[in-house]
Amino acid sequence: MRQKLATRHDTGAAADRYKWVALANTTAAVFMSVLDGSIVLIALPAIFRGIHLDPLAPGNVGYLLWMIMGYRLVQAVFVVPVGRLGDMFGRVKIYNYGFAVFTIASILLSFDPFHGGRGAVWLIGWRMLQAIGGSMLTANSAAILTDAFPADQRGFALGINQVAGLAGQFIGLVAGGLLAIWDWRAVFWVNVPVGVFGTLWAYRRLHDNGERNPGRIDWWGNITFAVGLSAVLVAITNGIHPYRDHAMGWANPQVYGLLAGGVVLLGVFGVIESRVAEPMFQIGLLRIRAFTAGNAASFATRLAQGGLQFMLIIWLQGIWLPLHGYDYSDTPLWAGIFLLPLTGGFLVAGPVSGLLSDRFGARGFATAGMVVFGASFVGLMLLPVDFPYWAFALLIALNGVGTGMFSSPNSSAIMSSVPARQRGAASGMRSTFQNSGTSLSIGVFFSLMIAGLAGSLPHTLTSGLQRQGVPSGVAHQVGGLPPVSSLFAAILGVNPIRTLLAPSGALSGLPVANQRTLTGREFFPHLISAPFHHGLVVVFAVSTALAALAALASLLRGGRVTPSTGTPLPARTPLPARTPLEKDTMALSTIDPKPALVVIDLQKGILTIPAAHPIEEVVRRSANLAEAFRRHHLPVVLVNATGRAPGRTEAGSAMPADFTPPPDWADLADELDVQPEDHLVTKTTWGAFHETPLHARLQELGVTQVVLTGVATSAGVESTARAAHEHGYHVVLATDAMTDRDADAHQNSVERIFPKLGETATTDEILDLLEKTRPEAGV
Repeated sequence: MRQKLATRHDTGAAADRYKWVALANTTAAVFMSVLDGSIVLIALPAIFRGIHLDPLAPGNVGYLLWMIMGYRLVQAVFVVPVGRLGDMFGRVKIYNYGFAVFTIASILLSFDPFHGGRGAVWLIGWRMLQAIGGSMLTANSAAILTDAFPADQRGFALGINQVAGLAGQFIGLVAGGLLAIWDWRAVFWVNVPVGVFGTLWAYRRLHDNGERNPGRIDWWGNITFAVGLSAVLVAITNGIHPYRDHAMGWANPQVYGLLAGGVVLLGVFGVIESRVAEPMFQIGLLRIRAFTAGNAASFATRLAQGGLQFMLIIWLQGIWLPLHGYDYSDTPLWAGIFLLPLTGGFLVAGPVSGLLSDRFGARGFATAGMVVFGASFVGLMLLPVDFPYWAFALLIALNGVGTGMFSSPNSSAIMSSVPARQRGAASGMRSTFQNSGTSLSIGVFFSLMIAGLAGSLPHTLTSGLQRQGVPSGVAHQVGGLPPVSSLFAAILGVNPIRTLLAPSGALSGLPVANQRTLTGREFFPHLISAPFHHGLVVVFAVSTALAALAALASLLRGGRVTPSTGTPLPARTPLPARTPLEKDTMALSTIDPKPALVVIDLQKGILTIPAAHPIEEVVRRSANLAEAFRRHHLPVVLVNATGRAPGRTEAGSAMPADFTPPPDWADLADELDVQPEDHLVTKTTWGAFHETPLHARLQELGVTQVVLTGVATSAGVESTARAAHEHGYHVVLATDAMTDRDADAHQNSVERIFPKLGETATTDEILDLLEKTRPEAGV
């Protein structure tokens, strides 16, 4: 006995150590992956100088756009397929491959052998491979953490993970500025030691402890999804790019062709996924309310937030920092520093809200976070262009706090709401909604801003240049340039007017005083501030509306997530007091959209065996549940047993070995009132899943939750509950609709075994919650 206890203690200690290893490794991976999406942004001037390419020259803006957008686009497309591969072949295995791919791509990026356009293509291509490695990391990290941590600690773990992600996004701005001063290649070298160490660490210490869901790859689903989403995102990216004499590419028929083709392919993808046996995108998960509402809120949040970084950088680098005495060449580094309150707000709120949501539920924290998030955008709209920094810092810190309050609880609720065997696919879907929202946000924000600037900037810029003596022809030529050139000049930290006038050589022919005015720190900010502020108001107003939608979706997710199954808890009403026998069990939280009632062995032969509780009550309550499930058009599965498994002896069986059952021994109790639509399953062992079609039938019906009743509690019911739990179903046990020959055995199952497998409730509690969650069906 002592040896067994020692073994259990060692196993528990090992599991406790492992979860912290998993958290540390995945946090480093997520930080590295997200950091690389922003570190390049600040280093772009140094990178383009290193490959001898002027990104603002005619025809080169596309290289700049794809350096910024390509990484996020690839991540948006690939996270679902690699998440599904993690479910099929092992989450840790795919995660380890991701570390290796990311590291190899980082090495290749730093050894660009080309210059000019070819050098840019080299960088864009390997950045996309790097993004695939990053997708393999981010798609599986949340699933690995969900496997490793118990449900009552997942919010904290995922909160730390998400804090690392956002911290990487903004720390990358500062790191990119510092490393680019040394060498542009250093922004890629920094990943190499982390990647090598992380790969070896993950290979040696991480292991798959989640459930596997093997199957075939959904090739047509993967192809239509990848091509369709890519077409939509490429179209939006091209929409920012100038087209002929238009400020943006929305006049380009190719953009609309890509959009239409992408939408059609995504529609075809939806049809394919609803029909194939093993889909890549688990459409069935969208029937889980907490999963759908959480992802809808997450998508709206990323749509509101994704382009925020660029707008704030342009605001700081193009206007505020020059007005406050900073040289244009220094603005990229200082913009990253001045944006640190945003990271600080998230760093504080993320782990705290994750920890508290484990105890009090996700809905309140996530919804309140979106209210704070939306309020920060209202405050930013009201700021003047030349703002007092304390007010700006306070508002972006509130924005970070709101995001932190939302992100950790929301991710925990999403991941806890799905069966264990589908966590990889669920994590991939979650990341797809987030990355797609970010990519769309960048395109939408830039389009709104450029549209606002296009109406007034050309005239303002032309007249301002003419007042400083620039020849009329040159002034009109510069004023007619696409506004995107001015915006990207601000992002790249170059002097906008010097850059715009350089091709004509007009600047050198002006008086020295005029040259100083044009290239000084005040001319361009004053020129652009009014039209830019108008665009900011439009952008932040859209973000405020999206934050309100995210708050509404979060509010509609359902209530608290329980530690046992992760299912959303509806608004609670007082339940009848539980009996002393059930005082330590996990109470029922909700009924899934598609549950099934499974009644075990309530057959005439077994019902004659003496039981610890009145068998008539067990049958009556089971019959009441069956009638209610039928009325709500939910599956009822009636299980009976015949004989014994071949070659098996039943130690302790109530029946002698030579027992010959009467003809009606396996007939179900008359009180169950078997109906034609009921599903009948016959077994030869204790459990109803072993060598029966039960699991396949439940999968065909889309069932995610099983409610168990019947006899015997410690044999047929417990064995079936264990198998249901291992298959990934949410398990509910109607403890007053089951019994056993031995009262102690019944009590042991109810108090010690069932809380580990699912939730328990009385028949009345289940019936009450069934009516509350399906009022329309009860009419």
